[in-house]
Amino acid sequence: MSASQVARRLVEVLCLAGVTDVVLAPGSRSGPIAVGLHAADAAGALRLHVRVDEREAAFLALGLAKASGRPVPVATTSGTAVANLHPAMLEALHAGIGLVAVTADRPARLRGTGANQTTDQRSIFPGVELVDDVERLVLAPDRPLQLNLELDEPLLEPVTWSFPPPRRTGPPPRAATTTTLPPGPRTIMVAGDSAAAGSAALARRAGWPLVAEPSSGARTEQALTVGRLLLAHPSLAGRVQRIVSVGHATLTRPVTNLLARTDVEIVHVGDATTFPTVAGPNVTFTDAVEADGVADPAWLGEWREADRRVSLAVTELLDGTTPLDVARTVWGAVAGGLLVAGSSNPIRDLDVVGTAVDDGRLVLANRGLAGIDGTISTAVGAALAHPGRRALALLGDLTFLHGANGLLLGPHEPRPDLTVVVANDDGGSIFATLEQGGPEHAAAFERVFATPTGTDLAALCAAHGVGHRHVVPRDLAAALAERPHGIEVVEVPVDRAGRRELDAAVRAEANRVLGT
Repeated sequence: MSASQVARRLVEVLCLAGVTDVVLAPGSRSGPIAVGLHAADAAGALRLHVRVDEREAAFLALGLAKASGRPVPVATTSGTAVANLHPAMLEALHAGIGLVAVTADRPARLRGTGANQTTDQRSIFPGVELVDDVERLVLAPDRPLQLNLELDEPLLEPVTWSFPPPRRTGPPPRAATTTTLPPGPRTIMVAGDSAAAGSAALARRAGWPLVAEPSSGARTEQALTVGRLLLAHPSLAGRVQRIVSVGHATLTRPVTNLLARTDVEIVHVGDATTFPTVAGPNVTFTDAVEADGVADPAWLGEWREADRRVSLAVTELLDGTTPLDVARTVWGAVAGGLLVAGSSNPIRDLDVVGTAVDDGRLVLANRGLAGIDGTISTAVGAALAHPGRRALALLGDLTFLHGANGLLLGPHEPRPDLTVVVANDDGGSIFATLEQGGPEHAAAFERVFATPTGTDLAALCAAHGVGHRHVVPRDLAAALAERPHGIEVVEVPVDRAGRRELDAAVRAEANRVLGT
């Protein structure tokens, strides 16, 4: 088939598969694909999003796919354009997201020559399935794919485009194994990122204490607020006899240390790819868990009482100006909406102050590999997948700057109503809470870990035509009460100098309350 015929068949297959959104980073070799996607968008067969930066295009598609639960293709031209998809494809691989890289390629005869923009881009994403024929394309919402299409000249020919309605079919159901557990022994449940639906309901039925990461989907009223602080203390964690794990829990060391134990029974819903450490013989993998009865209510009562007391102590520690105050204000503003949390400190701050609520909120984060790449674009994509829903993102300044090209939207592109809150402490303050922040590394810390930039975020936003407001932490709640029109950045200055001390003070309060 000619290049244009391949492009026509691609668009038909995407429409038949029920694809609703496609992201395009334009180029020459992908020209016929671009023309076909534009025609499909004009006909209302799908929604097209165009970006000039391939990395941001891929993270936009990732956000759309993550928030919608549907596969989303991102189409690029050949050469380095394909390589720029790699960060998002890796995230999709490790998070189980249906991101589809449609990569235009030069004819095979040009490989190994010095032809322009020619490299071997097949299987450029290790671990990601490669397909080289449109007819073999089978989309799934929980795995990434690469469709590599060799397109020969002439690239553009007259085409009559066809946009068939989607087939109402899905993948055949997979046989699932359910493990039924008795009510005893003393059990705690851990819900990591993208935990299975119904995790919180299971913990409620079984009467198990639930430690749920903010992006688990299980931080409902059954969950503990400061579970990670409680797990650091043997008065509770030391008496755990069984652990039920769901989702991909990688956020904090107390949780990963718990799952690394070899002296207790661990039942993990999933497989080794979502278990955060090497699984010993005490770990059982299963597709689902059910409880055969209700645990001793005294066990849950101990955890809830400790959670109440420690949460109150942490709240009294805050003075309205700290990063934890910023996170608490953002969490309170979501109220049934959408929140995308950046890696490093923002999501960890939410993990301490994000009270358990049952308001239907959707909290997302890129926890497959937990990078700071493309978070703005991920948030834009997620918000586009949920129009009309209050949408916020909480990022640090380095995460914001690392993905600032996510603000680079053309005048014809769909854009959501999204508030991006940037907790700006001019550097990587998470390292202050780790080993690198110790006094023995003080001479190197500022340059090689903190990496301050002094960037004028207002000027950067102005260059992109994006609204910007600068507010102090105490005024953040009032600023978030106003719904934006389009994308808006709210910059909140916070002090990095006291970050290590704040983290130590929070842990000290937990120690004091728990008597350890």
